[in-house]
Amino acid sequence: MPTFSEFDRELMVIALEEAQLAIAHDDVPIGAVIAVDGRVIARRHNERELTGDPTAHAEVLALRDAATVLGGWRFDGVTMAVTIEPCVMCAGAAHQSRLSRVVFGAFDLKAGALGSLYNVGVDARLNHEFAVDGGLMPDECAALVSQFFARRRA
Repeated sequence: MPTFSEFDRELMVIALEEAQLAIAHDDVPIGAVIAVDGRVIARRHNERELTGDPTAHAEVLALRDAATVLGGWRFDGVTMAVTIEPCVMCAGAAHQSRLSRVVFGAFDLKAGALGSLYNVGVDARLNHEFAVDGGLMPDECAALVSQFFARRRA
């Protein structure tokens, strides 16, 4: 079981706030936050429905914003916190950015690529590995998505 810092918890609270914003435009409520040296440099939520862009996942959008702030694509020493375990695309984007660590809330047994179905972060066959810590505030993170889909089906 991973040990989470108080800063990890602060990041997840921000990610949950971001996730809530996605509901306003009928996007799945997932939020992502990127931090370096103890400061948040990017925070985003899903915008696929809003933009019609299949790549507009919270993680990808946050990575793009962080690259602008950092002035490059190599994210050494950078942490991303996400409410739900990233999918294959987002785990691949994390890998390509050379993130140092990803922290996520709830596991995604249907699409998760950082431990559930695949383990992109620590796959020695790839040219970069990064730390992955899942299970931070999982109930809060999962409930947001479950409630969203329950309302959609009602």
